[in-house]
Amino acid sequence: MTLDSVIDDFEAFYRDLHPRLVSALATIAGDRDLAIDAADEAAAQALSRWSTVAAMDNPQGWVFRVGVNHLKRRARRRAIETTLLRRHRDPPAVLPGPTGEIWSLVADLSPRQRQAVALRHLGQLTEPEIADALGVSRGTVSSTLRAAYQHLRTTIADDLPESLKEPDHARP
Repeated sequence: MTLDSVIDDFEAFYRDLHPRLVSALATIAGDRDLAIDAADEAAAQALSRWSTVAAMDNPQGWVFRVGVNHLKRRARRRAIETTLLRRHRDPPAVLPGPTGEIWSLVADLSPRQRQAVALRHLGQLTEPEIADALGVSRGTVSSTLRAAYQHLRTTIADDLPESLKEPDHARP
């Protein structure tokens, strides 16, 4: 394989993956700039190991995992810095990236649930790919998504006007 064909192969992979990767990472991190940084770092690592990454069963999952790990490392560093500097910063009020009422509800999920939902719906990853990206079992991904969806359904139902709610047939 020539260098030009390797670059062309990676470029096609990158062009398809990058928008989904940035969108999912932005939702996970709550900061589009951090997401772009993590996505670029993941892509750079993939390019430097492209012959190995391309031969993997799930190269997209590997890149998502590198991006998520980059965000985790950065978050740990930031937590240590904050503790050492004794400063408190409020998280961004609005997530960059996807907008709308449902995404503001996703922002209120637990970090693991938010990661799973972002990777599933913005990253368009399957449950096995999400498991690879997060370094957890497929069962964990499945139960995490189920819990996230249940939380969202409950939250949305609680916000509905009484006239739109289903009647409670259990009441006498």
